[in-house]
Amino acid sequence: MTRSPLPVFRAQPKSILLWTTVAVAGAICWGVLALARGEEISAVWLVGAALGSYAIAYRFYSRFIATRVLRPDDTRATPAERLEDGVDYQPTDRRVLLGHHFAAIAGAGPLVGPVLALQMGYLPGTIWIVFGVIFAGAVQDMVVLFLSMRRDGKSLGQMAREEIGAVGGAAALIAVFIIMIILLAVLALVVVNALAHSPWGTFSVAMTIPIALFMGFYLHILRPGRVLETSLIGVVLLLLAIVGGGWIENSGLKDTFTLSPTTLVFCLVGYGFIASVLPVWMLLAPRDYLSTFMKIGTIALLALGVLFAAPVLQADAVSSFASSGAGPVFAGSLFPFLFITIACGALSGFHSLVSSGTTPKLIAKESQVRMIGYGAMLMESFVAVMALIAAAVLDPGLYYAMNAPAGLLGSTVESASRAVADLGFTISPEELAAAAKAVEESTLVARTGGAPTLAVGMSQIFSDVIGGEGMKAFWYHFAIMFEALFILTTVDAGTRVGRFMLQDMLGNVWKPLGRVNWKPGIWLASALVVAGWGYFLHAGATDPLGGINQLFPLFGIANQLLAAVALTVATTVLIKSGRFRWAWVTGVPLAFTVAVTFTASWQKVLSSDPRVGFFAQRDRFADAIDAGKVLPPAKSMDDMHTIVTNSTVDGVLIVLFVVLVSTVIVNAAVVCVRTLRSSVPPTTSEAPYVASKLDAPAEELTGVRP
Repeated sequence: MTRSPLPVFRAQPKSILLWTTVAVAGAICWGVLALARGEEISAVWLVGAALGSYAIAYRFYSRFIATRVLRPDDTRATPAERLEDGVDYQPTDRRVLLGHHFAAIAGAGPLVGPVLALQMGYLPGTIWIVFGVIFAGAVQDMVVLFLSMRRDGKSLGQMAREEIGAVGGAAALIAVFIIMIILLAVLALVVVNALAHSPWGTFSVAMTIPIALFMGFYLHILRPGRVLETSLIGVVLLLLAIVGGGWIENSGLKDTFTLSPTTLVFCLVGYGFIASVLPVWMLLAPRDYLSTFMKIGTIALLALGVLFAAPVLQADAVSSFASSGAGPVFAGSLFPFLFITIACGALSGFHSLVSSGTTPKLIAKESQVRMIGYGAMLMESFVAVMALIAAAVLDPGLYYAMNAPAGLLGSTVESASRAVADLGFTISPEELAAAAKAVEESTLVARTGGAPTLAVGMSQIFSDVIGGEGMKAFWYHFAIMFEALFILTTVDAGTRVGRFMLQDMLGNVWKPLGRVNWKPGIWLASALVVAGWGYFLHAGATDPLGGINQLFPLFGIANQLLAAVALTVATTVLIKSGRFRWAWVTGVPLAFTVAVTFTASWQKVLSSDPRVGFFAQRDRFADAIDAGKVLPPAKSMDDMHTIVTNSTVDGVLIVLFVVLVSTVIVNAAVVCVRTLRSSVPPTTSEAPYVASKLDAPAEELTGVRP
């Protein structure tokens, strides 16, 4: 990394007063959340604490990382400029790229993770979401984006191979690719479940594709550079698509857009392939940018709804399940499982794939890594905070009636009411039935996974502000469609990232396959990636215990193990490039992530509690098979055998992932020690300096101004 002069900033009195006010206001909000007990707490305090913390972090900590650690240089040409090919490499307006990056990283995690983790109470989740993103998640995204950009947009696995060595790099490539296929299949399954038999959602989401194509051609060919103009047209068309979805649901075209899970699987696979091979300006970037308006707009409206309605947090600040580890939503104690359940929104390994995938090939100026890398992650963290609030304002009885497993709740509102009472909460059968009727669902009992709970919470907040009880059903179905759109953008971007990664891997075997502008290589790698996640998705959509459903329990741990790989690579490169004094910026979150993921993996493999340990679960069901018993969630003896197989596979894969990640970390440690002991400067894979010929907005030329 080349050094650039550090600008001198002198704080003005107005600036000091402003940021002091922000800091004090945020501290007051945190104080209320942390100290108030036995009284009603408004969700407004939570919003204030989060926004105040984000503002301070972006203004000061992200600028510190930019000026002291990374030192971006806007006189240096980025890969988007040097390697522009009109397909993958393309200098992109920073506003469009921010939208693309945010849409690509913001998937199911920030929506459902905080909802599920609420069983620990709202305070632990809030602390992890806010401080996790400030010191870990946003740092990872920003640093990996910068390092990949300096290396021609290389994938995370390829950077590991070139910077850590053949053994550690090979382990990283294998681990990253396998984990990525699992993550993409899980995300796609959430989309399928959200859109199945939903004509409104299917129509609205499908219409974003032709709208994005129009925006791409409009901005690239018809009216180049007219970002604001294109954005206004896109937003109007998006709103029409949303309204049109509601019209479709009550028209003769309803059956046309009512698709089965299997049909949706093939649609997603086909779309993923097309989005991966088309030029990025044509579909992927404008569609993600368009989706960002929907995502940010909805979350902003939700935040305004909280400010106007000031709903009370019904959940406990810290629940009894945090210490007992016997929660009905998921088993395990607060440490480490809270940090595994809430991934995206605080720290997510999947983000490192995007930061070393599409985005570094599109960024026009190095200074933009701060806004795009750090800023987009703060935006996603706020999504997670709002999701937690939407669940926390619900009656706890309804929350547990929706999120506890069917085996505990039973199939009726009466049995669910009794089961919730046994957990220490109260909700009558009549209240459960009324809650389902209000959102036009047949039942809300055991609607697990987090997404339905979020939709109910959002409908409650929105209806308190607009429409009252009569609009709850509308807002509920709007939220379901919003969730599907939110998650789908990570599938298309993730598939393209997977193609880059696979091409990097295959390029080590045969050079032409590694060229991202060689069409046969593009088509082959894209087909292999969609075939990988499409296989698990199809099996999961047709079998509740098969395919990706078999691997779903690995999602949280695998995602955070991926973050450990990303932070390891980042720390290694910082040390090799002479930044040892700043290596703690990524080294500290790396140490915490390793502690969390390895502890969780240890418990998942060796715990004697069948609710936690995979092999303990396998033994429990195997013993039941020997005794001729059928245990829930199995409904037959065949299901029992499938669960035994699934538990064994999950346990073995966890061991494999830990071994691979440990190999990466150990090899990286050897490289770092060798670097620090050597008197000869180490070589890195950073591309040589080439002067930029692109103009940048005046406020970006310094590379570090806020």
